[in-house]
Amino acid sequence: MAWIRTVGEDDASGRLADVYAKFVDREKGQVDNILKVHSIAPDGLDAHLALYTTAMRGTPTLRKADREMIAVVVSQLNGCHY
Repeated sequence: MAWIRTVGEDDASGRLADVYAKFVDREKGQVDNILKVHSIAPDGLDAHLALYTTAMRGTPTLRKADREMIAVVVSQLNGCHY
């Protein structure tokens, strides 16, 4: 769990609840912690997701599998378990 104060799904209201509803992990039934670190600033969460979407879908010449592989390698090099 992050040491940053976060707002859980059950405590989210207003705009944050709306944003969370779009990004609940269907398998786990919850919002990933990497997204919850933005919970006190929903605009930051929207920006994070816009960047992620652009990085993962904004390169039509790369296959999705190639983008995923690049993300895994970079995460591994950075010591990130996501």
